[in-house]
Amino acid sequence: MPAGRPGPAAQSARRPPPPLPLLLLCVLGAPRAGSGAHTAVISPQDPTLLIGSSLQATCSVHGDPPGTTAEGLYWTLNGRRLAPELSRVLNASTLALALANLNGSRQQSGDNLVCHARDGSILAGSCLYVGLPPEKPFNISCWSKNMKDLTCRWTPGAHGETFLHTNYSLKYKLRWYGQDNTCEEYHTVGPHSCHIPKDLALFTPYEIWVEATNRLGSARSDVLTLDILDVVTTDPPPDVHVSRVGGLEDQLSVRWVSPPALKDFLFQAKYQIRYRVEDSVDWKVVDDVSNQTSCRLAGLKPGTVYFVQVRCNPFGIYGSKKAGIWSEWSHPTAASTPRSERPGPGGGACEPRGGEPSSGPVRRELKQFLGWLKKHAYCSNLSFRLYDQWRAWMQKTHKTRNQDEGILPSGRRGTTRGKGSPAR
Repeated sequence: MPAGRPGPAAQSARRPPPPLPLLLLCVLGAPRAGSGAHTAVISPQDPTLLIGSSLQATCSVHGDPPGTTAEGLYWTLNGRRLAPELSRVLNASTLALALANLNGSRQQSGDNLVCHARDGSILAGSCLYVGLPPEKPFNISCWSKNMKDLTCRWTPGAHGETFLHTNYSLKYKLRWYGQDNTCEEYHTVGPHSCHIPKDLALFTPYEIWVEATNRLGSARSDVLTLDILDVVTTDPPPDVHVSRVGGLEDQLSVRWVSPPALKDFLFQAKYQIRYRVEDSVDWKVVDDVSNQTSCRLAGLKPGTVYFVQVRCNPFGIYGSKKAGIWSEWSHPTAASTPRSERPGPGGGACEPRGGEPSSGPVRRELKQFLGWLKKHAYCSNLSFRLYDQWRAWMQKTHKTRNQDEGILPSGRRGTTRGKGSPAR
């Protein structure tokens, strides 16, 4: 077989007995003696190699009982028997193995390289570690939710996978004095993260970095310098409510509560809203909400279900000049706009009679006015009362006109007019 490691089929192949010791070899330590009476030694023991390296190993039998020789020995790697041509007998008691261009270890605890007697019993085992040294961690980001704690996460390296167990340690210290500290609560928001729960100082910068180590080396990230007050965030705004605005068919009202975690601290907050229709995955974001806890969405489709989310960005905490960190989005809240009372094509509406004054210019002027109003007062209280009055007047006028035209269609109007006029 090709030099190096067996293919993926090794996992599903039947493994020679006994199977359990093979699985535990590199966890409990390589045995120096197997289940039989024979004893042997593998050299080198538990080697660590770079991917692409070659391995020259030997299995030397002690000859107990007398007559045991290397002729009947064979090798397995992760439970799969290696091809005979990869081995050769050096002398009566020693079997050599040559593997070239090794791939990364299948398990971070090491691959199982085992020397077997003719009857399949284990004579000796070794853990084979093949991988890469860690790369420099990068992209460190940190945030605090109560100005007493700090959570950080990072990216392990450009390629990430080292095929070996790699330990990551988050270190931190006060910038100008103090000793190095090590974070202890790992994997809090993902595989490469750590949480510092308390005992952090305010109004002074910290230096934060990540160290990565494994059997082949170590690496250290660049140092991130930050002040706790500059990286404060919150939980998403709670109690988000979305409701209709009376009978206005193209609007929804959104209200929420300021995050309670920072209510006792001096800070400002700005909010963002995003919304989408029920059958879409595309969100539309409203940026100009400012520090209000309510907003009216306008220009929506009548009779449509919308999902709405809100998030918060605290800033200016105790005079911090940083922009702040956005919270996660709140859970989606659903609401629907009223159905339009204006009939669409084929809805049975009576068309205006010939000679009736056109309302086109008036409607265009009104549409331009409303467009300006929605643009300049999107999520503020400016002129919303006037806007509501205009919309209510429009809907009422349109509905009244449709009813009048439906009661007196053009044919009946002509008949009535004929009864009161002299015959010609």
